[in-house]
Amino acid sequence: MVATIANAVAAYANAGRIGSAGSAAGGTDFADLVKQAAGDAVGALKTGEAESLQAVTTGKADLTAVTEAVNNAEIALQGVIAVRDKVISAYQDISKMPI
Repeated sequence: MVATIANAVAAYANAGRIGSAGSAAGGTDFADLVKQAAGDAVGALKTGEAESLQAVTTGKADLTAVTEAVNNAEIALQGVIAVRDKVISAYQDISKMPI
């Protein structure tokens, strides 16, 4: 599953409810949100790969489904890369802070 507007709104709403203990009131904590997002990204990549493989090996795949699956996988990968870059940037900023 690729991130949709509804998922983004729900994640934003959950992030606003996260308390000082690190868990959302009646919901999931940040680690679970990250785990779910990573699982969704991996699922999108696997779907895109499977659709592409079916198109290449059998030649009987629906071109629209292949294109959609590959685009969803690309968007998921771009999101993962963007998050990774932000995490690395934040780590570098924190490591430069004086003690």
